[in-house]
Amino acid sequence: MILRQILRLSSLFGSAVSVHVRRNIGLSAIVFNKTKELDPVQKLFLDKIREYNTKSKQAGGPVDAGPDFQKDMNESLARLQRAYGEGDLTKFPEFKFEEPKFEETP
Repeated sequence: MILRQILRLSSLFGSAVSVHVRRNIGLSAIVFNKTKELDPVQKLFLDKIREYNTKSKQAGGPVDAGPDFQKDMNESLARLQRAYGEGDLTKFPEFKFEEPKFEETP
């Protein structure tokens, strides 16, 4: 009886480990696949992402954004400014936490 339960648990554990190992090997094969040529669709996708990255760094913001985008952005910022008060809404807020002052009691 105990032997049967041990064999059942070992088979469950073995199947869980094998699934985990197969999944990790599958992911690592994709990551370390630098020597082989990429799939043409994957290569095109990566090229477009790299191209957009260089364009956005040169433009300093969104790429190919027309005047309508900037107008909508300014209106949204003004609406948020009215709703939530003053401050720069394009930056993450800075929090300052002071250490509490504890007093010793005699």
